[in-house]
Amino acid sequence: MNCVEKVLMAPQGPAFSQLVQGYWRLGAWDMNAQARLSFLKAHVEMGITTVDHAAIYDAGGCESLFGEALKLDPAMRDQIEIVSKFGINGIAQTPGEQRVSHYDSSKQAILESTDNSLRRLGVQQLDTLLVHRPDFLMDADQVAEAFSELKQSGKVKHFGVSNFTAAQFDLLQSRLDAPLVTNQVEINPMHFAVLENGVCDQLQQYRVRPMAWSCLAGGGIFSEQTEQARRLRGTLTELIDELGATSIEQVIFAWVLKHPCNPVGIIGSGKIDRVKEAVGALALQMNTEQWYRVWVASKGFAVP
Repeated sequence: MNCVEKVLMAPQGPAFSQLVQGYWRLGAWDMNAQARLSFLKAHVEMGITTVDHAAIYDAGGCESLFGEALKLDPAMRDQIEIVSKFGINGIAQTPGEQRVSHYDSSKQAILESTDNSLRRLGVQQLDTLLVHRPDFLMDADQVAEAFSELKQSGKVKHFGVSNFTAAQFDLLQSRLDAPLVTNQVEINPMHFAVLENGVCDQLQQYRVRPMAWSCLAGGGIFSEQTEQARRLRGTLTELIDELGATSIEQVIFAWVLKHPCNPVGIIGSGKIDRVKEAVGALALQMNTEQWYRVWVASKGFAVP
């Protein structure tokens, strides 16, 4: 049964599921190809049809593992939207070739990375391709040329960015004929940067939805013993009963999704029960005072 609806990511953009399944830890899930396919089918049946990848995840290994599963049932390709990212180069295996991890958004690097992602995933086209991290040496004209070539060749439908500031977003957009369709950014009750630095304001202005990564703060909300984490756990636990939720996780996803920039939330777990927990957040109705109680618990002081 489909519980998760599709939403338009931008005025001329694609439709994604309101929750997105992230596959950056796929290599650690200890699943064979058939189990990976079963997991994919299970979350697609819930309506989570958008999947998030990146060339850097396990040095391309996660895309390859996903591609192996997809090969078992190629018809699944038509039921999902594949997002991938480029631009982070890890340290090379051959000594002396690349001594530090670095960014590369040159035209040739974009084209090569995209071809490699398509090969590993075993598909002909990406639904959306994102710049993974802002490259301090980014030449916006070269990126635009690469995007144009990928669009014309049919290898990519839409383009976006990840972890960009508002100024970086505008710089790249100024060189493109088509709109960027998302900015994938960190949003969680322990990380307010994009709520405070104008990124979410800009996206709301453009009616572009962000993809929210690390909604659970990498597990820090549950495991850290800082005063901030303790305060948050206390407040989030109170809200479980008030909202009729079943877990802190549900409350956190409801908190993230309430923001008026209308983010779609990325789920990182490979356990289908935890995916179902996240889906349950869509039915919760968090009010403004409750949202700010989480903000105050995180900050440790009241609003001015």
